[in-house]
Amino acid sequence: MDPKFDIEVYSDGAIIEDMREVAKHDYVTGFTTNPSLMKKAGITNYMEFAKQVVSEFPDYSISFEVFGNDHATMKKEALKISALGDHVFVKIPIILADGSSNADLIKDLSGAGVKVNVTAIATVDQVKETLESVSEDVPSIVSIFVGRVADTGQDTTDFVAQSVALTNKHPQAKLLWAATREVINIFQAQKAGVDIITVPPTILAKLAKVGKSSQQVSIDTVKGFDKDISSLGFSILD
Repeated sequence: MDPKFDIEVYSDGAIIEDMREVAKHDYVTGFTTNPSLMKKAGITNYMEFAKQVVSEFPDYSISFEVFGNDHATMKKEALKISALGDHVFVKIPIILADGSSNADLIKDLSGAGVKVNVTAIATVDQVKETLESVSEDVPSIVSIFVGRVADTGQDTTDFVAQSVALTNKHPQAKLLWAATREVINIFQAQKAGVDIITVPPTILAKLAKVGKSSQQVSIDTVKGFDKDISSLGFSILD
């Protein structure tokens, strides 16, 4: 039986077969992807892939990211992506690679009715900047990269709590926990009051273990050791 969550769970990836598989679970209600995931998946035609995903999953929220690194190009790309469907969100990084802000572009797109998913957010100030830029009348997603911040050794508790408090003041905006590293992150995000968490299929697959006792985890681990020992055919005593 699938677990029940009080948080929306999106699958993060760019392999269409994985999307079809995770869509079998009721708790998955959307999809996100990005250029790095597309490269890893071997996608060779961006728009062909995007159109296929939109066609196969018409009832799911789907976020596709722009590729450009200047505002004029990014705007053209965003409008083309947005036109794919009403359930499509356009991912715009909060900054460019040189550190300059994309706030003006975000404000322009959101004001024009484009549903934006502002991504690569790693600070509370960036959350504030995003919320100041998105329209109060258009749905938007604020994606905080909790896992990537945690990878630096930082405690993300306050970052998440402040992001939740800020986003709650904007009814049309939803806060998304990105860069999920472990199953426990889903429960942490849910407890913190985050609206959405995006999770790789490899971690979603581990949800089958939810509810298993620690004792059983220990037993299963030893069984795995025994199986591998048997296949190796090694002997310490001979």
